[in-house]
Amino acid sequence: MQPGDVMALLITILLPTAFLLYLAKRFFSLKEKQLELNAREAAEKAAEYATNNSQLEQRVRVLEQIVTDRGAETAAQIDALRKRQIEAPVRRSEETLG
Repeated sequence: MQPGDVMALLITILLPTAFLLYLAKRFFSLKEKQLELNAREAAEKAAEYATNNSQLEQRVRVLEQIVTDRGAETAAQIDALRKRQIEAPVRRSEETLG
């Protein structure tokens, strides 16, 4: 092999290989940045959903408390209305007789 052949070999093999390695490095660097951005966006959305979820859980707790606390009150009110409906016809009949 002569020195010219070695130089031609270096130019035809090493330069394209170095160029391809450089392009691959840039490509993977770009993909890594894109993945980091996607991960940040996903983390922000997860935090937003967690906040929204906790607000919804708090609302459900309040509604459950209202339903359970007022359940007895509501039953008592219904019973009171039923008693009024039963007593009202008796009073009217007494008023008409009296």
